[in-house]
Amino acid sequence: MTVPAILFLESVKPLSFIGSQAMYFFEPMVRALFAVPQYERFAAMMERRENVEALLVAIERRDDAERQSVKEQRERRRAERAPGTKRKESE
Repeated sequence: MTVPAILFLESVKPLSFIGSQAMYFFEPMVRALFAVPQYERFAAMMERRENVEALLVAIERRDDAERQSVKEQRERRRAERAPGTKRKESE
């Protein structure tokens, strides 16, 4: 889901300020329907494009770390299997 999230955030980055203002406009209705404690904080954060870029960087870092972890696990499994498993040669 990393790629769709990055594509979405990159496409809405130029509109982040307008989106945050829309969030402020709809805040009374949202608060009437849902209990959203961090709504205003998120709207304030979305006002600045730098914050969207920081979110993108954080997503990419986390994805890289996850891929590295999976790669290391695969290498460990291969290393564990290789010396102990000898296949019988067919006669």
